[in-house]
Amino acid sequence: MAIHRPGLVLAVAGTVAVLAGIRGLPDPALVPLLAVTIALGAAFVLLDFGFSGGFRSFLAEGDGRGLGAGFIAPAVAALVVLPVGALSENYGRFVMPVGPSLLVGAAVFGIGMMLANGCGSGALSAAGQGSRRMWVALPFFCLGGVLGSLMVPAAMRLPGVSVDFAALFGPWGGLLATEALLLVMALVVLRGAVPSAAALRGGAVIGALAVVVFLVTGDPWGITMGLTLWGAQAIEGVVPVLAGTEFWSDPGMARILSEPLLAMHGSLGDVGLVLGALGAASATGRLRHGVAIGARGTAGAALGGVLLGIGARLSFGCNIGAFLGGVSSGSLHGFVWFVAVLPGCWLGIRLRPLFGLSGPAAVQRRPATSLRVQS
Repeated sequence: MAIHRPGLVLAVAGTVAVLAGIRGLPDPALVPLLAVTIALGAAFVLLDFGFSGGFRSFLAEGDGRGLGAGFIAPAVAALVVLPVGALSENYGRFVMPVGPSLLVGAAVFGIGMMLANGCGSGALSAAGQGSRRMWVALPFFCLGGVLGSLMVPAAMRLPGVSVDFAALFGPWGGLLATEALLLVMALVVLRGAVPSAAALRGGAVIGALAVVVFLVTGDPWGITMGLTLWGAQAIEGVVPVLAGTEFWSDPGMARILSEPLLAMHGSLGDVGLVLGALGAASATGRLRHGVAIGARGTAGAALGGVLLGIGARLSFGCNIGAFLGGVSSGSLHGFVWFVAVLPGCWLGIRLRPLFGLSGPAAVQRRPATSLRVQS
């Protein structure tokens, strides 16, 4: 295990720079949020945890062990997020409608996830590990998020229904319903298979750290709105055209568009994920900056990134914000998102060979300790 000292120095220097950048901001949650998201970035690397590889193994070869283990994360997070969010006015939950926006957006996200070889958390943690593919995908993810934001107002005017288990059954009944539905879905995915203890521990650690994010910030953990904000502020810095649009003229969106980039919890958390992954990968010899991707791989990463961004905005997040955050909030939309992303993943798997990636007939069986697709 070779320690990469320049990477460690960069991770430390980046953390110091971010701390200096948030020093004058009045939000007391920023420093602890940075700390816990750095821990999350390190956890993704050290535990080799992610979601996209689990979807691919499940759909391409019928192996649901990795994907099934991923249900542990929202199951653990729901133990705190749902009752505390329902009972305390100081905490919020993610409860969004199930409608065409969610269904289409999740499918689009699934295609992008297979082409980019990662999701929101996977893209950020892999970027911290030096993945060239993800450093191509990320700016296009940000661009796609901005494009998706322009579609959201019209999409939200389409019919939809919000189902909040806490509102229907009370906080504790809602928690029971959430955990029961998670168990049923996990059993359907696993079909008698048993995930490894390491995979289950990884999901539990991610779920527990997601709880800490919730307790620190007052809201469930989210990733993709931060990436959308990166793209929006970059565009505004060159051509200030977004402030007059319906989405970005909303008072809440207008505020984060005008504030410092690191003042937004999702944006700061995304930076923390990258720094944590960089530090962990440098300390354990897991950097991947030497892996070339080629022209076709670059094109796939770019297209996948755009689709990830558009899909995330239309479907209210990614595996973290929509699935983990929605399910742990006791919202039906989190469960529906998981189902709706599957057709997009299925199509994306079949498009992968066009971009130099393995397709459905070339999935390599990996130990069920990992849910990740390496890139």
